Amino acid sequence: MSRVVICNIPIDNYTMQETLERIDQAILGKRVIHHVVVNAAKIVNAQKDPELRNSIINCDIINPDGQAVIWASQILNRRLPERVAGIDLMSALVELSSERNYRIFFLGAKEEIVKKIVELYKHKYGENIIAGYRNGYFNPDEEPAIARQIADSNADILFVAISSPRKEIFLNKYKEIIKTPFIMGVGGSFDVVAGYVKRAPLWMQRSGLEWFYRLMQEPRRMWRRYLFGNSKFIFDY
Repeated sequence: MSRVVICNIPIDNYTMQETLERIDQAILGKRVIHHVVVNAAKIVNAQKDPELRNSIINCDIINPDGQAVIWASQILNRRLPERVAGIDLMSALVELSSERNYRIFFLGAKEEIVKKIVELYKHKYGENIIAGYRNGYFNPDEEPAIARQIADSNADILFVAISSPRKEIFLNKYKEIIKTPFIMGVGGSFDVVAGYVKRAPLWMQRSGLEWFYRLMQEPRRMWRRYLFGNSKFIFDY
């Protein structure tokens, strides 16, 4: 399917279901698929960060996670079918893994959070779904060993809950070592699933106000991203 280009960033014209089907086919065929989601802030940052931009455009699937991106595609007459939120895709893939006997490696967040994620999924889906886990606090010189740890786990799926642009750059740099069939950055999704951060009500998600809900919950961490990133996306691009 054709890609839509917004601010020099190509975005796949896939629905959630089409994305899931392509991922499932790749895992079954043991083909490595690198996935990324983009929102307004990430697109803006990619304009001034060549390493981040290369990490995005080198991905096999690029989904729009951010209502501003969907609105921009409509205004520019390059309509994308729907928002494919990273946390929703992650949840769907965990369910798919329980059906297909896929194994998942969880990388990122604080130790207590990633452990809680693992325990939650073990309780719901059984131990076989877990290939391994590690928290997201490590130095650059530890990265090669972590990449090999993931490779040795023989996982089918890797979720990386580290902030941007670090997760995009890490995956782009080490995916040839990791060789996990499906790799994906999931941002703060572990915090939400583990219950440390609440997700916006469904009506706010559908109306494009999820960013505002997150800002109210974590103003110190999020204000700069939404004030400068989203504003620049709207007015400059």
